[in-house]
Amino acid sequence: MSDLGVMAGDRRELGADDAIAVIRKVAWRLMPLIMICYLFAFFDRINISFAKFQLQSDLGLSDTAYGLGASLFVIGYVLFEVPSNLFLYKVGARRWIARIMISWGLATAAMVFVSNEWQFYGLRFVIGAMEAGFAPGVLYYLTLWFPNAYRGRITSMLFLASAFSGLVGAPLAGLVIGHMDGVLGMPGWHWLFLLGGLPCIVLGLLVLKLLKDRIEDAGWLSPAEKTLLSQQIAQQSRPPQTGHSLAGALRTPGFLVLCLVYFLIQVASYGLNFWAPHLIHVAGTKNPTVVGLLTAVPYVCGAIAMVVVGRLSDASGERRKFVFGLLLMSALGFFAAGYFDKQTTLLVVALAVMGAGVVASIPAFWALPPKLLSGAGAAGGIALINTLGQLGGIVSPVMVGRVKDLTGSTTPALYVIGAMSLLCALIVLYGLPESLRRRETAR
Repeated sequence: MSDLGVMAGDRRELGADDAIAVIRKVAWRLMPLIMICYLFAFFDRINISFAKFQLQSDLGLSDTAYGLGASLFVIGYVLFEVPSNLFLYKVGARRWIARIMISWGLATAAMVFVSNEWQFYGLRFVIGAMEAGFAPGVLYYLTLWFPNAYRGRITSMLFLASAFSGLVGAPLAGLVIGHMDGVLGMPGWHWLFLLGGLPCIVLGLLVLKLLKDRIEDAGWLSPAEKTLLSQQIAQQSRPPQTGHSLAGALRTPGFLVLCLVYFLIQVASYGLNFWAPHLIHVAGTKNPTVVGLLTAVPYVCGAIAMVVVGRLSDASGERRKFVFGLLLMSALGFFAAGYFDKQTTLLVVALAVMGAGVVASIPAFWALPPKLLSGAGAAGGIALINTLGQLGGIVSPVMVGRVKDLTGSTTPALYVIGAMSLLCALIVLYGLPESLRRRETAR
């Protein structure tokens, strides 16, 4: 949360000390809880990767079957993503985000009852369906509370939680797998999902109690602060002509290109999240705790890159060029990880570069869609971008798992993901419409 203090220095963007104080007040009030919720959302991605070896052994799963189970989570997520966000727009973000947290926490904890391959498939699908709408719902929620000039930093702060899920979650997952296996007669991977799911129920209840749907409902803001914040958001918004509804979003130039870009980013993201522990293990590190610590390295680098890029992109307004540079780093990291797959030190360096590019590119990307969409178009359109992007989470685990089963190595798959990241970078640089290529400036 240290980046909040930087806001006090950006007086030119809002033009008044009192306006900056209100933005800072809102950020401190909303972001800690939202970031903790987002942290637990990404624990699941970390936990399933660390559960891989014990889970495969207990259930008799091949790498392809494991990849299919990981992908079924995404299928459930994709099928229910847009309907979930449209419901969120109708009933209010607070109630719907709380529902998501509670239902997916229960489904995640229920992984302790899985005893065969088909139960694994079914419950992973249910967990994805229950979580559907969370990330785009939160992104839409933030557009209601923060002016454009602060979206880069605020979005970076949100996704900083995903980086910390790797930084904190990976070592903790290694400790749980290594030291809680057999406690109370349960395997370590059962404990992993139980400890990842139950806190989400409590967080859902806190969301219901503490968050508000609109600026007007915030009892912790004075009437003057509410008016000032609403004015700042309105002044810095440039409502698009066609992006006010989901149908309008689909007709907006550049919208489908953004969907493709996010799909390719997610192919890389899931490649990192699901297979980083496996790559480190295969390179020669067998101790689960050490694997966890090394797996945290790309997320540390991603967190640093995220904060730096968030501030620089807000200051320069060059959103597109920063996304391009980060995707180039992602491509370089995947190519290097494939080349150094048997050398642990160089592999971890490659994963660090990969993490900086992949992890930081996601919040940098999410500063682009609000420039095209508003209202119901923003709620449904952001959900649709995320939905189509999440299809990358189907492609990546299955592809890497299948390549591993066929060739005995993940290296060819890493090269393919690297090439897809490079293609994505070129699309961002040359394929976006003029409305997304313009430098963004605050009023």
